[in-house]
Amino acid sequence: MSTELATLIGVLLVLLDLGIRIAALIIVPRDRKPTAAMAWLLAIFLIPFVGIVLFLLIGNVKLSKRRRAKQAEINRVLDERASVLAPEPDAAWPAWFATTVEQNRRLGALPAVAGESAELIGDYAASIAAMTADIDTAERYAHVEFYIVAFDDVTRDFFAAMERAVARGVTVRLLLDHVASRRVSVHEATFAELDRIGVQWHFLLPFQPFKGNYERPDLRNHRKLVVVDGRVAYTGSQNLISRDYDSPKNQKRGLMWQELVVRLTGPVVRSVDAVFRSDWYAETDELLDEAAVVGGSGSGAGADADADAGAVGTVGAGGGAPVPVSTTAPADGGAPAASAPLVCQVVPSGPAYDDENNLRLFLSLVASAQERVIITSPYFVPDEAMMYAITSAKLRGLDVQLFVSELGDQGSVWHAQRSYYGALLRAGVRIWLYPAPYILHAKHLSIDDDVAVIGSSNMDIRSFNLNYEVSLMVRSASFVADMREVEQGYRDAGRELTLEEWNREPLSRTFFDGVARLTSALQ
Repeated sequence: MSTELATLIGVLLVLLDLGIRIAALIIVPRDRKPTAAMAWLLAIFLIPFVGIVLFLLIGNVKLSKRRRAKQAEINRVLDERASVLAPEPDAAWPAWFATTVEQNRRLGALPAVAGESAELIGDYAASIAAMTADIDTAERYAHVEFYIVAFDDVTRDFFAAMERAVARGVTVRLLLDHVASRRVSVHEATFAELDRIGVQWHFLLPFQPFKGNYERPDLRNHRKLVVVDGRVAYTGSQNLISRDYDSPKNQKRGLMWQELVVRLTGPVVRSVDAVFRSDWYAETDELLDEAAVVGGSGSGAGADADADAGAVGTVGAGGGAPVPVSTTAPADGGAPAASAPLVCQVVPSGPAYDDENNLRLFLSLVASAQERVIITSPYFVPDEAMMYAITSAKLRGLDVQLFVSELGDQGSVWHAQRSYYGALLRAGVRIWLYPAPYILHAKHLSIDDDVAVIGSSNMDIRSFNLNYEVSLMVRSASFVADMREVEQGYRDAGRELTLEEWNREPLSRTFFDGVARLTSALQ
């Protein structure tokens, strides 16, 4: 090769590299948070070819136009019904709660409604047994949606209940995340069993590029819910799988998951069902009983149509009489029943929405708290806004506590989470570590003595931006009292991490914490 040609190639490569860097500076920061933009720019500048490939694969946090158009259509249908059926704010509501309810409705299209009962279940086997028992009472339909579904010894009775329901003419529909459920060791047996028993099932966000099903591969549907006949619903953190996730690696380490699920009755069930119906439509193009998605009996689905017209009902004055709310706490196995009216609002979130619905909900609640903020999150990787809200709550003199696991099941996330402990402890936030070999997988937030959120959403960047999640906000002093008993169970079982202990952490570990924190912003 001549010297002139080599020089020309060198100049072209330098110009190409310069062009890529300039293009990255223009394209990457567009509509992206500064931390995420900086992480991507560092990746592209330091490892150009790998960084560019990764950015092209997972750099777009939004779904395709087709899926986003479906979500917009669903929201329009929900909003039309919510505008008619949503109750006026109760005069007893604090102004901040009324405005939070309005924010949630604008973002997720679902109004605040009454709940008849809300039972917290912290026992892993008991929650699956309760869902199984309710499916055995189904007369018209059962809707089941989980991030992970597995047919194993723990879920065998649940599958048998679905089989019995199908045999007596009940329509059973099931949605499961494609990527997450295929990773499970028993996935082939699971899919075969679903086919055998006659369940109508589909993958959520299938990653099948050769079949025309392609979205960013790490955008997942992380929701967990069950609805039976529009009269009882479940949601929370628990997947439909063995407590060790059927994983030889977890079994070798002795890991077991600790969850929290809520069983609901009353008009709020219809809101939970609306989330399922939305996801069913997104995956199948079948709009189930459109007229009955929120309130009303509808007429489009025959056996699916609910008998209770006007299911969204009123909240507050005249609506939502005091009802029992009970808890099964993980530490002591239960709590005494209490009575209080329930105000419930379901808040869906995910990449099909233009805003981070769950993050905005959490920020509103933390900023509105006047006495205490208690957070439980297995994967706690907040953005700057969330960190400022939490530490500001402490600076305002509030009691702020965080429950996390002592062990981590995902190394990079665990290290990224740990990178925030120092700043939180220095601010005065109390951090409680749930003991090994359990992974505290429950996801809930409570403020003061009367408002709580429970659902599938972690308090991390992935749940805020990349995953479909569902959260339930509840206003009820008795419900929060029951959640306080659950939180006390965590304290009794675990231990508090102190700043003195944290300051003794080895440098090698905190180095990995910092690196993981940087990579966590790649979204």
